[in-house]
Amino acid sequence: MSERDAMGQEEIHSKVLRAGRRTYFFDVRSTKAGDYYLTITESKKFTHDDGSFHYKKHKIYLYKEDFTAFRENVEEMMDFIINEKGSEVISERHQKDFKKEEDETAVENTETPTTESFTDVDFDDI
Repeated sequence: MSERDAMGQEEIHSKVLRAGRRTYFFDVRSTKAGDYYLTITESKKFTHDDGSFHYKKHKIYLYKEDFTAFRENVEEMMDFIINEKGSEVISERHQKDFKKEEDETAVENTETPTTESFTDVDFDDI
């Protein structure tokens, strides 16, 4: 018996989702009692200046008694995001022509001023 099996973490079923620098692992595992639970692991790759890299991992353990509430909350949050912002991805990383709101405001403020924005000055007053 392997150390993993002895610890009650036998892997039953796995699926991987690659998303840019992040990879998500969905693993069904078995408890010592023979029941199943889900682990969701986010692994993110970081590159050092010298070209070497490392991964940071974050893991969630999800048990059957929490499935319904977890699913409802995730669906609610995803629906909220889609309803508020649509399904189009808006970010620097996904769109080469992306402009931040502050960038757009700066561009608006640096446009060529109209004659209406100047104050009429009489040089005789100086």
